Amino acid sequence: MFELRMNRKMMKQSIQKLLLTAVVFAVIPRAMLAQPTAHYVPGVEGIKGASLPPPGVYLRDYNAFYFADRRNDANGNEIAGLNPKAFIYANVPRVLWITDKTLLGGSIGVDALLPLQYTSLKAGPVFDESAFGLGDVFAEGTLSWHKPQADFSLGYGLWAPTGDFSLNNPTRAGLGYWTHMLTAGLTWYPDQDKKWSVSLLNRYEINHEKKDTSVTPGQAWTLEWGASYAIRKTLDVGVVGYCQVQTTTDSGSGAGDIKDQVVAVGPEISTVWPKFGVLVSLRYLREVVAEDRLQGNTMVLTLTKRF
Repeated sequence: MFELRMNRKMMKQSIQKLLLTAVVFAVIPRAMLAQPTAHYVPGVEGIKGASLPPPGVYLRDYNAFYFADRRNDANGNEIAGLNPKAFIYANVPRVLWITDKTLLGGSIGVDALLPLQYTSLKAGPVFDESAFGLGDVFAEGTLSWHKPQADFSLGYGLWAPTGDFSLNNPTRAGLGYWTHMLTAGLTWYPDQDKKWSVSLLNRYEINHEKKDTSVTPGQAWTLEWGASYAIRKTLDVGVVGYCQVQTTTDSGSGAGDIKDQVVAVGPEISTVWPKFGVLVSLRYLREVVAEDRLQGNTMVLTLTKRF
């Protein structure tokens, strides 16, 4: 009888482990991605994020860190038993050329970037992977205006699926599909001395079909905002945030009908080193709402140098 009870107990434990493994593998392809439907990583822009620089050539280097130990369901509740551990570091050099040519009174600019990304993901006892590789290339054309109390920017860019991609391994940096991205931003300076600023930067992404599937990821809207005060001419402090929402469901054979979203807020400090001609900004954002995705923290160190 004792042996029978032990066998039943062992069988129950084996079934529970098997069910947990099945659940983990069912959600890993989407769950372990920090940005399931969007190429654009929210939080990389903050204070005065909608303002493009004056004519010239610039190198901007983003250092983005994302870490999370929680994965939420479609209602924003934590999925019990998954116990994810996610760490992502991306170094993203971006070259900007704002020309002295104008269109409709705005400066014409072009820019391009190439992400280099390290990703480490763990989920329970059944998934533990890490990888370093190239992400997808992005190129963009922009228009920017600088008025006495406001800056405006518009842009159209294209993400190309040139990065390392794997349909079954979410640690790879490439997403495996083309994306059109539309940008519109405004930075407003309420006071005459421009010590205060409020910025809103909108990105809208339209995706193509993912490689080796018949699924087209849904469209995504990202809003990054910031409010700051200049303590002195070379030092700004403020609060920033982001909201990224999947606006349409995935389409195609086997596509789901759940739309993910995330909201985050946090502080930023930005300073200029005139001696070196370098702008440095550091921001930290804590995700306070997340649905159908990881919920964690974003930290970004940005260095901008004019040549």
